[in-house]
Amino acid sequence: MNEFMNEITENQKNWGSTMFGQDQGEFVFAHKDSNPKIELEGLATRVYKEEKEKELLSPSAAFSEGAGNRSKVEEADEFRTCFERDRDRIKHSKVFRRLAGKTQVFIFPEDHQRTRLTHALEVAQIALSIASNLNLNSTLAETIALGHDCGHGPGGHASEDAFDEFLEDGFNHAIWGAEVSLRRLNLCSETIDGIRNHSWSLPSPKTLEGEVVSWADRIAYVCHDFEDAVFAGIVSYEDLPKIVIENAGRTRAAQINSFIKDITYNSFKQQQISMSKELAVTLGEFRDFNYKNIYLREESLENSAQVVKILRTLTSYYLENPKVLPFDIFQYPKEQIIKETVNFVAGMTDTYAIHMAKKYCGIKGDFFSKNVS
Repeated sequence: MNEFMNEITENQKNWGSTMFGQDQGEFVFAHKDSNPKIELEGLATRVYKEEKEKELLSPSAAFSEGAGNRSKVEEADEFRTCFERDRDRIKHSKVFRRLAGKTQVFIFPEDHQRTRLTHALEVAQIALSIASNLNLNSTLAETIALGHDCGHGPGGHASEDAFDEFLEDGFNHAIWGAEVSLRRLNLCSETIDGIRNHSWSLPSPKTLEGEVVSWADRIAYVCHDFEDAVFAGIVSYEDLPKIVIENAGRTRAAQINSFIKDITYNSFKQQQISMSKELAVTLGEFRDFNYKNIYLREESLENSAQVVKILRTLTSYYLENPKVLPFDIFQYPKEQIIKETVNFVAGMTDTYAIHMAKKYCGIKGDFFSKNVS
């Protein structure tokens, strides 16, 4: 046996010594030198927070009081607003956690490149900033942003092409996330609506907070996908369109700050969630550059084709061999069987989907070029 495995280290002893905290009799501190003195006039209960929203938020914001319409009725929480509960449910859900193993742009990303999870976190930060600037409900904006991509399958947007073949209405990650992936969380209608309609090709969300997320999503992925491509050696900062450098800056931090400020000022000026024509064109040119030089590169298209092949093969296998599925599929009617099977595969991480394809479908070898989507 390895000699280093027989002894408990000092670090392990120190960690274990805090097992029960610092006992002070009727209560316990986390630290020996904790200062527990807090000046509070009362607790921030749900009712208190709802009243504060009325004082602080824009009349056009989505207020927590009067919201919270869920498919299954629930009692209100003592401390959390309905949107805070939604946020917590998404953060603690398996479907959100699995985003850590799903492609953003680069399949099998290196340790500094984005996953679908880190993308969601960056969208949430941008959405929260814009919503706070405009005195909207930042909690709702953050919640929608965290959940907006939970409907994505393995391998990025290519999974939509893969699953389209099996579903009469096709597979759209935004709609799928709202109506299928997150359905068990029993989220509020405002949260579901924002997730369902965050893509620009879909109808506008019903809340201003949902519209904020639509902008935050595009700002986030345009800026960070370019940065990841730079680190991967696919493009360089010198390749940036001149209009982007002049109007938004060279770095991701400068670009995001420019877009956030522009939306903030123009939304206030127009009294509608909007970006100035100048910055909107800048963002569009930036996105077009990414399309041509990152997303639609030959290597990227080859990898997308591989994703489609693997996911279609795996889904077909499960449909033909339903007993292999880890749940009772026979309880559902035929159309629902297809939907549940697609949902099972769509919920997989990239690595697990490839592992299952190798195990059941005889797919062998390495499929993907390094550092391409």
